[in-house]
Amino acid sequence: MMLAPLLFLAAAVVAPPTPAPKRPNILFIMSDDHGKQAISCYGSKLTQTPGIDRIAREGVRFDRASVTNAICGPSRAVMLTGKHSHRNGFVTNETVFDGAQRTFPKLLKEAGYRTEVVGKWHLGSDPTGFDHFDVLVGQGDYWNPTFLVDGVKTKREGHVTDLIHQEAIARLGALAASAKERDAPFALLVHHKAPHRNWMAQPRFYGLFKGAVIPEPATLFDDYAGRSVASSMQTMSVAKDLSWEYDLKVNARKLYPDGKLDPLDQWMNNELARLPVGVREAAHAIWAKENDAFYASVSAMSANAQTSWRFQRYAKEYLRCAQGVDESVGKILDELDRLGLAESTLVVYTSDQGWFLGEHGWFDKRWMYEESFRMPLLVRWNGVIPAQRTSTALVQNLDFAPTFLEAAGAAIPADMQGKSMLPLLKAGGVDPTPFREAVYYRFEESKGPHTVPRHEGVATDRFKLMRFLDLKDSAGRPLLELYDLSSDPDERTNLAGKPEHAALEAELLGKLETVRRALDAP
Repeated sequence: MMLAPLLFLAAAVVAPPTPAPKRPNILFIMSDDHGKQAISCYGSKLTQTPGIDRIAREGVRFDRASVTNAICGPSRAVMLTGKHSHRNGFVTNETVFDGAQRTFPKLLKEAGYRTEVVGKWHLGSDPTGFDHFDVLVGQGDYWNPTFLVDGVKTKREGHVTDLIHQEAIARLGALAASAKERDAPFALLVHHKAPHRNWMAQPRFYGLFKGAVIPEPATLFDDYAGRSVASSMQTMSVAKDLSWEYDLKVNARKLYPDGKLDPLDQWMNNELARLPVGVREAAHAIWAKENDAFYASVSAMSANAQTSWRFQRYAKEYLRCAQGVDESVGKILDELDRLGLAESTLVVYTSDQGWFLGEHGWFDKRWMYEESFRMPLLVRWNGVIPAQRTSTALVQNLDFAPTFLEAAGAAIPADMQGKSMLPLLKAGGVDPTPFREAVYYRFEESKGPHTVPRHEGVATDRFKLMRFLDLKDSAGRPLLELYDLSSDPDERTNLAGKPEHAALEAELLGKLETVRRALDAP
């Protein structure tokens, strides 16, 4: 007689199934060359980035996110296609992207999303798969750049970061209205040029860091003694390869009155001539006093003192330029709040790769060393992704496309090589089983402007193996570098070729071959 009431009570306390979240809008914000060490939620001691930090505070921060190829165009192609460079065909910056292939914006559009992109594109061919595009022509200029708007070139006056931001805000408003009218979500890609070389900030940031001393990285004067010869085969040295005018805003004629100007320095003279007079004067004013002191003392400065001076100027220009991106991110998040879109929008902030801000004495990217290989990645989806979480999962830029597609309820093509991060995100970045045991990297542009040797590699949660494709060791085998990131986070001591680490080397070589076969690497 008691059975029926007990069954009724049991049924009464079972929670109803949680309804699946509505398909989110997708806001994908990407900067160019923004290193984690210049973002305060990653523990930066150099600057404060409250706009970007807000995404970390309200979502998940990934600490071991990486790229598959640390150079601008190829990285962007990987994000669009969910495929490694050798599969999407865009291997170096000299390539032209095949826009006929399948990309996540095309698939989102097929799934009913309105898709748009504003800002940097840098893939050689015009965007495809977008209802609207407003992108920089080529690399884009910092001042008075030319945009390609749905196929029509349009020149705009102003600073590129402000112009991209203004267009992003305008498109958010239009997309919000469209989404309400169509009862369908949107995907907006906002891709900043900054802080790409040559670091020309908005005038309102010229005074930032004035009089400050930027902490030098511990490896600024790295002599590469603990590594293979590969590390010395580059032209991206703070000490030698930053141009006086183009990069450091120093009048080369004051240093070399009769010398021939470096082509980049000549270009910089032309670029400064394009600036509005007031901006040009303000720029000269911020550098003038420091430059005059430098001209007066440079002949008596040691080589290390000159490098330190160059680093200070370079780091400040870079950080000022990056500050404009952070300001934009904060204002875009405020606009989402104002439009009532914060709860219905999946927000991602990342960079197309990491960056060397003096580490190992370098600027630029390209290497599989940590500062270049690791990219910032912050994701927020209010009500779906837990807040204030961090993750050490081995995610890559390869994973954006499948993640966006799964969030949109769209099918993920079988030939995509990435993996959806959505289950990981919903779990607050914590996965009971490893998201990946190892990631693969390959860089091919050794004949590019910075002459970094071609290399490939594999990284686990602790170890990293790099294999140089054109360099041989004394036995005629491909040159290797092997690092224990736990005990050697600065990657100063190469363990490859040491008998006591032979078993580890063999294990990592095995992992590299396994990953290469799985990805059909060349």
